[in-house]
Amino acid sequence: MGTADYAVEIRNVTKRFPGVIASNGVNFAVRRGEIHALLGENGAGKSTLMNMLTGLIRPDSGDILIDGKKVALRSPADAISLGIGMVHQHFRLVETFTVAENITLGMPTPRFRLDMDPIEQEVQEFSAKFGLEVNPKARIWQLSVGEQQRVEIIKMLYRGVNVLILDEPTAVLTPMEVKELFQVMRRMAASGKTLIFISHKLDEVMEISDRVTVLRAGKDVFTAETASTTKRELASKMVGRELKPPPPRPRGTFGAPVLELEGLQALGDRGEVALKGLSLSVLAGEIHGIAGVAGNGQRELAECITGLRKTLAGRVVINGKDYTNRHPRAIIEAGVSHIPEDRLGMGLAANLPLTENAIMKNYREDEMGPGAVIDRKRATQWTRDLVSRFQVKAPTLRTPVRLLSGGNSQKLLLARETTHDHNVVVAVHPTRGLDVGATEAVHQVLLAQRSAGIGILLISEDLEELLSLCDRISVIFEGRIVGSVERENVDIDEIGMMMAGIDPAGEGAGPVEAGV
Repeated sequence: MGTADYAVEIRNVTKRFPGVIASNGVNFAVRRGEIHALLGENGAGKSTLMNMLTGLIRPDSGDILIDGKKVALRSPADAISLGIGMVHQHFRLVETFTVAENITLGMPTPRFRLDMDPIEQEVQEFSAKFGLEVNPKARIWQLSVGEQQRVEIIKMLYRGVNVLILDEPTAVLTPMEVKELFQVMRRMAASGKTLIFISHKLDEVMEISDRVTVLRAGKDVFTAETASTTKRELASKMVGRELKPPPPRPRGTFGAPVLELEGLQALGDRGEVALKGLSLSVLAGEIHGIAGVAGNGQRELAECITGLRKTLAGRVVINGKDYTNRHPRAIIEAGVSHIPEDRLGMGLAANLPLTENAIMKNYREDEMGPGAVIDRKRATQWTRDLVSRFQVKAPTLRTPVRLLSGGNSQKLLLARETTHDHNVVVAVHPTRGLDVGATEAVHQVLLAQRSAGIGILLISEDLEELLSLCDRISVIFEGRIVGSVERENVDIDEIGMMMAGIDPAGEGAGPVEAGV
């Protein structure tokens, strides 16, 4: 295949940062009209490669060709002018603006007088052409997450983009929204658009992509037609070793409830009612999953349990005792461990070294030294043991955790939270943004906790993760549990409908079944 057949061609591109070669002679080519998946562990070089392609950073050496011609991309504006755009995982929209206003924001014309009627008409036409139905007059805050993603895609198409990069586009979508997105992607490819699809979800890669490229340690190590490879081969190429299939999962032996939530009501950060009488329970030795689209009360739920947010009504019962609105330290002492969504912002002190982070829950205890003085030798040995047991890779124990990869920082957080005295774990998106190898390690820790009789509340937007780990799955929608199903009775379509607020029985949105 000749150069002219490629929409994008990256030849022998290298990019160095202090102490690391992020891209090491990478070659990457995408054909016109194809959906090309880009895979790799965290730190493999995906972001660097896409940042060079979108003009955010410049390569030290090598060439980038667009439609067969060498180009110099000095800024995102250069990339857009050459038809290259990116939809980021975290949307870049102004919530108080309308759809049409967001789509035209930053464009050179019109400059002085903004006549929205023809712009809204054009947006409506773009929406219809690609099946991206969205009201151009609606304000962003009024839209679902899936609809906001459509706005980001329309924004790129409106600017004449022919090569669209989608970064983890399904991370916050319901199963039905994922199906709709894939239909849109296929329509775009059929119309001649070229798509680069970045994802950690191998099932989705196998379903939607035409070809796939794997990066590892800054190099391209594998490219193939998707139909000619397998999930197992892709996973092994990503991590550089053969991944063992998970052992057979024994049926759980459950004990008494270790966590009971009764009629919880709580406000969100903007003063809105985020939890509306939510009830559920977690048994000893059970992984109880919470499925739902982002923004339906998951964060507020975790914070009410762990003492980080006050409840308006209802009760939080831990091991049979009422801990409603108690101080976080009292919750910790009651046996609750917390793996928060924001591992660096909330779970770890990013600028402190491994040792200080590892002893953050037990530095007051005698094992760290008598009285108020921490015995540095004991603290260092404690940290060294955790790092060894959980295979945390770090230059030294004095390294600030912000310099660790996402997988290693998460393993350090898990090490601290699952070795302290506890019998409940509240885990919020514990594998978000992690690669296959790191995700496997996190799952092994959670299953080991289950085997030890720990009750786990697992909040995740990844249905595949919930289905592989959980004994029971409850669906949260608009601050309520609208349904609960046992592992053996899971129906993915039914869960997807509940996540979207639709009663699978066909009676409209709203609570389906008490999730207790």
